[in-house]
Formats: sequence, structure tokens, C-alpha cells
Amino acid sequence: MARSIWDSSVGKKTVMAVSGIVMLLYLVAHMIGNLKIYFGAGDFNGYAHWLRTVGEPFMHYEWTLWIIRVVLVVAVVAHATAAYQLSRRDIKARPSRYAHKKARTSYATRTMRWGGVILGLFIVWHLLDLTTGTVHSGGFQEGHPYQNVVDTFSTWYGNVIYIVAMLALGLHIRHGFWSAAQTLGAGSRARDRVLKTAANVLALLLTAGFIAVPVGVMTGVVS
Repeated sequence: MARSIWDSSVGKKTVMAVSGIVMLLYLVAHMIGNLKIYFGAGDFNGYAHWLRTVGEPFMHYEWTLWIIRVVLVVAVVAHATAAYQLSRRDIKARPSRYAHKKARTSYATRTMRWGGVILGLFIVWHLLDLTTGTVHSGGFQEGHPYQNVVDTFSTWYGNVIYIVAMLALGLHIRHGFWSAAQTLGAGSRARDRVLKTAANVLALLLTAGFIAVPVGVMTGVVS
């Protein structure tokens, strides 16, 4: 049954919707946590340490964090795989391009695929920068996330990569939230306006919230 569901287009869209919601919930929590940087190094570093001790003493050190990481990896892989396979099916179904583009197609809809690629590449860079420190500038300091964040956004390319990715994220959420609602049956003529408004507001808040961190460093508010 699971294979039959996965092989169907409806099943793949459902997987995309559910995995997208999982990632969206994480993004909301992640954004709120990121904004703690405005309260200083002590609060921000303390928050990072708390993430590793959640659930103690029942859970061992970092166990809860690793469970969250595994869930996110599964969600990202499932989302990307379903999106790629649906895209291939769409291309095979219409091998020749439309003679005329649909005038009412939004910019977010037209860039969903490229936006997904940009976000995928950004996730890799973000992990190598602030988790492993492999591509980090200024000397990565284990256990000092505040200083690591300041180092990253003290470089022009760190700001450009992050801000471009967050703009792509906003467009992705704006369309993705709406698509997930339709796939999961939440859409209706009466609720469409509310869902579209919610998608726009959520995309705007998350984009602004994430971009506020590099802006804070660039303006010297966070230093």
C-alpha cells in the first residue's frame, strides 16, 4: 500500500505537503531562536546549549537534537525526491513547451523549482559554515555560536548568500503553504482568501525574521 501511494502523483504531493509542514514548523522555531541574538552573546549561546540538553535527564546529551536532525533530513529528502519525480512526470506529460505562458502564474510559482535548488545548496553551505565550520570565515569557535554568526555576516559573501536564500525561502513558502493546503483538502471557496493571506503573512514574517540577523550584524546592532 505504501508503495502504491508513493507511486501515485497524489501520494507524492501528499508527501511534499506533510514534509513541507514539518520543515515549516522547524523554520518558525528556528527563526525565533535566531532572534535571540539581539539579546546578546550570553542569551544566544545559552539557547544553543539548551538545544543540546532538551529532555535531560530522561534523554542523553544531544539525543533530542539528533532526533530533530534526523526528522528534518528525512523531511528534506522526501520533499526533494517527490518534487523531482513530479517535475519529471510533468515534463514527460508535455514534452513540448507551451506556446504561450500562463499570464496569471505568479512569480513564486514559476520559480518554485529553482527556488528549491537554491535552498538545497544553501542548506549544504549553511551546515558547512555554522555547524561543522568547514567553510567558516574568521576561525570557527566550537561552542560559541554567537561569535560564529557575527563572523559569517561580517563578510559580504556571507550576507549575499544568506539574504538571497531567504528571499527564495519566502517565495517558496508563499506558494508551498498554499499548495499544501490544497493537497491536504484544507482549501475551499470560503477559506481560499484566508489561506492566501496566511501564506503571504507567514512568508513575509519568516523572510524578515531571518534577514534581521545579518542586517543586525551589518548595522552594528549585533557585534
